[in-house]
Amino acid sequence: MRVWGAVSVLCLASFTMVTTEFAPIGLLSQIAMDLDESPSTVGLTVTLYAWIGAASGLLSGWVNNRMPRKTLLIALMMILCASSTLAALSTDLLTLLGARALGAVAHGVFWANVAATAAHIVPAHRVGLATSIVLGGITVATVMGVPLTNLTGQHSGWRTAFFCLGGLAAISAGAMALMLPSMEIKSPSGGAGLVGALKRRDLVLTFIITGLTAASHFGAYTFIEPFIGEIPDINARWTAFLLFAFGAAGFAGNLLSAFFVDRCLKPFIFTALMTMMLALIVLGTGGPAMGIGQVISLLVIWGMAIAALFTGLQTWVLRIAGGHTVPATAIHTAVLNSAIGLGVIMGGGALEWLGLRAAMLFAGLLVLPALVLMGAASAGMRSDRARCVENETG
Repeated sequence: MRVWGAVSVLCLASFTMVTTEFAPIGLLSQIAMDLDESPSTVGLTVTLYAWIGAASGLLSGWVNNRMPRKTLLIALMMILCASSTLAALSTDLLTLLGARALGAVAHGVFWANVAATAAHIVPAHRVGLATSIVLGGITVATVMGVPLTNLTGQHSGWRTAFFCLGGLAAISAGAMALMLPSMEIKSPSGGAGLVGALKRRDLVLTFIITGLTAASHFGAYTFIEPFIGEIPDINARWTAFLLFAFGAAGFAGNLLSAFFVDRCLKPFIFTALMTMMLALIVLGTGGPAMGIGQVISLLVIWGMAIAALFTGLQTWVLRIAGGHTVPATAIHTAVLNSAIGLGVIMGGGALEWLGLRAAMLFAGLLVLPALVLMGAASAGMRSDRARCVENETG
């Protein structure tokens, strides 16, 4: 029982990490107004966080071999606590960026280690379940984290929201101290492992598709709160509701992933890419002039698709990595975080030049190269489709 308590604590920490990473998305307008900056400029708090997280994740092997795993994870959560507290106390954009950079260092190292830690503390035949529970923190953060952050900001201000996140990080650290066993887990792969993974064309293909998907999603999602705010007759409560709807759709997308990824992985990824692209293009074409019912439907479709994609792409990497699992996972995380930052910059540029509709439309078109690249896996798609039919009929 204590083992699964430890896994649950890692899930709580995952929820805290993801909610903290994307907190500015639900608070964008409030932060921009308070600091007298534009929303696209405040979006840099997400960009910087993602890029520093990508770099720190690649250096995690060096840290792992110098600190016990339990001590490391507790230290990372306390760094996150300090980051959120400093962010809440920021009086200008530069100070806020510095506070976010501190948390980003902890973020990258955390994600390079948390799934492996869960796998280490459970029996071998329960590794998949443990990993799913820990990564479930991402889903819960998507469903509840950003909307709750937005609601907290509406009622008590964006600074209070960051203070709450700091408190949650401290609670996570305390729970780790109580529940996690002492562990000495060394990283088996160094720079040579990273190079070996990058020499494999199949893995590089998944990295590129992941990068395009993440850049597209966050090029639009970072600015979803001001986009919703431009819809006629939308008030603050409706904004929170729509963010909840998006997150709940992501939970549904994860459930679909659990059913399909083991049966027909590549067709599932292809379908999710096509669905997300169409939803974003329609949002960008119609814009805030659309009815609220149409916007809700498109947000739900988009939310389901991106959740399915993140699960599907990570599963694809793990399935084909073989002996390169550790470096491939580190690179996949680095690519994801780098693409988040790049997507925010591109989406912000489209917003500044042409408005919120252009940010959505540009994000949708960015999915197109990923769809083309999926054609490189067409042979595998045929076999996966055949497996789909076999599973359905047998």
